[in-house]
Amino acid sequence: MKSKFRIRLFLIMITFAVVISFTIATVNYIRERGQAIESNKIQVDEIETSVSDSIAMIDKAYNYFDEDTRVQMYENTEYLMDLYHKNPNVENWDYEDLKQALGMDIYIIDNENTIIQSSFIDDIGLNFSECCSEFASLLDERRESGEFHADGMDLQQKTGEIKKFSYMATPDKQYIIELGFSLEEGTIFKEFNFFNVIDDLVQRYPSLDAVNLLNTDGFLYGEVTEETHLPSDRYDAFEEAVRTQDVAELKSDWNGKSAQYRYVYYNSDLTQGISTNRVLELVYNDYELQSVLMDNTKAFILQLIIILIVSVIVALIISKWLAWPMYLAFHDSLTELKNRASFDDDIQLAIADNRKPFALFMIDLDNFKLVNDYLGHDRGDYVLKQVGKTIKKAIPEKGSTYRLGGDEFAVIVPIKDEVEAEKIAQNIIKEFKKQIYKHNEIGNLNVTASVGISIGPRHGLDAETLSKKADIALYHSKEKGKNCYAVFGEFCVDASNK
Repeated sequence: MKSKFRIRLFLIMITFAVVISFTIATVNYIRERGQAIESNKIQVDEIETSVSDSIAMIDKAYNYFDEDTRVQMYENTEYLMDLYHKNPNVENWDYEDLKQALGMDIYIIDNENTIIQSSFIDDIGLNFSECCSEFASLLDERRESGEFHADGMDLQQKTGEIKKFSYMATPDKQYIIELGFSLEEGTIFKEFNFFNVIDDLVQRYPSLDAVNLLNTDGFLYGEVTEETHLPSDRYDAFEEAVRTQDVAELKSDWNGKSAQYRYVYYNSDLTQGISTNRVLELVYNDYELQSVLMDNTKAFILQLIIILIVSVIVALIISKWLAWPMYLAFHDSLTELKNRASFDDDIQLAIADNRKPFALFMIDLDNFKLVNDYLGHDRGDYVLKQVGKTIKKAIPEKGSTYRLGGDEFAVIVPIKDEVEAEKIAQNIIKEFKKQIYKHNEIGNLNVTASVGISIGPRHGLDAETLSKKADIALYHSKEKGKNCYAVFGEFCVDASNK
């Protein structure tokens, strides 16, 4: 037990020394690392701001200077509504001729939000309820309203082409007529092309690997794609950004190298459907940061090695000097059980955890004075040591045993109920009797144990009250013939035959 305490003390000392020294040694390292990270963060913020401003600029340009396109889409939609009135069988329409006549792609969306006819053949069969639940809900709302809606800058999922789309439900609400108009050849897009801004940023900042713009379903602007380009881990971060309308980050791979992915939710001030809700994907590396920190890391590791060696030496010396005095402060030198100081601390802890009941056992040896008188104090000390071992063996592992002084012992055990406490008391008395009667000369002196029990918190909410009531129960058990136990407020129970 003493060696274990010394080992624990050594480990505590070395841990304390290493923690303090490590903290001091890492101050400069952390400060320099923080400066490098802050510089990198400023760069990322600048990039994010530049891309966001570029997208905001083109959204505003379309909102203020492209009313003609919206009007043309509305007129084309009205033309198709007249056609639907005359010929509601949309399967018989010539979509290629309509596209040539109107200068726009035509899409017919049924009441299950599936494109069933289109001049853009690749989109036929696309079910928005399956790929794009948020957009499908918006389509349902627009179908019910029956009004004309023209969204802002959006993308053609299969091609990544930048387009403007409009929507209007047929009067019978069986279909939604969608029109798609390419923006990439228009003056506004060429003047405010945010892809040029992105390319310039990637060239300017070595730490920036890529910048991508995605719609809220994870499809890329400007690239041909059959489905979202995001693997599952990055898609989870992307969805978090969409759900929280905030920033989400994670580490992943970029072309076989480690990279940081940052997803930034972008919501335009000029809301047009959900097309103006987008997510920026910034992919950047920390190569410069790692280069700056490499030399500092080597010096840091060297410092840690020196600190560890010195700490071990100092901890060995201090633990050797202090282990035994500190051990005796909380343990009994004869039995090596915890002493009264430990008892006072532990019972306060047990009381503080008032959600769990516990039992306090006060144990006193009957006729122990006869051992000292007839067999000598050496034999008495031997009995006390054996009593300590016997009690520890008799109680559950979750309990603690204390020698309070002389032949007085105590036990604190968390319990479920009073029945469990009584079983523990029975076991203590039984094991004690078994151990004592292994030695005839001691057994002949009729040395037994009496036990008093109080239950916390039922019998008291402070250590003094619980100890006093356990002592009262102990005295009651002695008055009733010894070799028995009593719970405070109840009769003594002879455990000898239990």
